[in-house]
Amino acid sequence: MYIIKIWARRFFMSILLVAALLTTLHSISGVDAGTILRYFYQDEFPVKVDAASPSQSLEESVDWTQYPKKTVIATGYTAGAESTGKNPGHPGYGITYSGVEVKRDLFSTIAADLNVFPIGTVLFIPDYGYGVVADKGGAIKGNKLDLYYDTVEDVYAQWGKRTIEVSIIKMGDGSLTEADLKEMNEDATLQVFRQQYKE
Repeated sequence: MYIIKIWARRFFMSILLVAALLTTLHSISGVDAGTILRYFYQDEFPVKVDAASPSQSLEESVDWTQYPKKTVIATGYTAGAESTGKNPGHPGYGITYSGVEVKRDLFSTIAADLNVFPIGTVLFIPDYGYGVVADKGGAIKGNKLDLYYDTVEDVYAQWGKRTIEVSIIKMGDGSLTEADLKEMNEDATLQVFRQQYKE
């Protein structure tokens, strides 16, 4: 009887340890336990690949044909003087026209002609990810976008200037807050893709 109690206690403690590890992993990466188990046991338990599958990119996970498209010329910008004329220490440094801070993340801040894409418009830009219109630019007129990057080196190495077809996920209503942007970037169903875009 004593041996059964010892083994039962060890089994229970092992279950608690695994649960604690999975909870910690989820809180750090945003990947839930079900996704982890499907990844390791996909041969034994085949499942339909969904947006939370770690084996697919965001581009492959969504049926983008369901969204209207627009062809644009997209360039990159930074918060620095080369793009905005502002240096660190300036009160408006890193602050977009909408009032939110520039951000490169799952949902990144982008600049657009507000007559074409109002503040708050969400676009999907191939090879860049989701962009949320938060800013406008003097040279951004018509079907043009400016995509935020942290450094000039990132702009040249990762983007440059391209003519590209974007998917219009949602047209904006002219407003965007830090809370809105935070909520988008913390969408639980998309966390598995966040590291692809977050620096």
